[in-house]
Amino acid sequence: MARRPRPKIVSLTDAAATRVQEIIAKGDKPYLRVGVVNGGCAGMEYKLDYAEAPEQFDELVEDKGVRILVKADAVLFLLGSEIDYETTRLASKFVFRNPNQTDACGCGESVTIVPATEEA
Repeated sequence: MARRPRPKIVSLTDAAATRVQEIIAKGDKPYLRVGVVNGGCAGMEYKLDYAEAPEQFDELVEDKGVRILVKADAVLFLLGSEIDYETTRLASKFVFRNPNQTDACGCGESVTIVPATEEA
């Protein structure tokens, strides 16, 4: 019996990949690390950092020339997410489009996320 292809944990839009590549080119850390932390009024917050090397149990995802490290405890919360980079007249920021997100606070800084489950 053939194994089902493993879904991608996270992906980047072209705009996000371009911006991450620009930032990484100016720094000394070649990886983007993505995770979630408890916090905010909705319960969780997305966290983006740059990393020098993978940590134990990090998942490595490569997308559009960017090496993304996903913290092991965030995998089920981020499964299927797309990271975009948006620029408006007032701000530029990375945004998550997460199929596991069920709610967000009014200011958009924190979210409610349920872990992904296996589909039948």
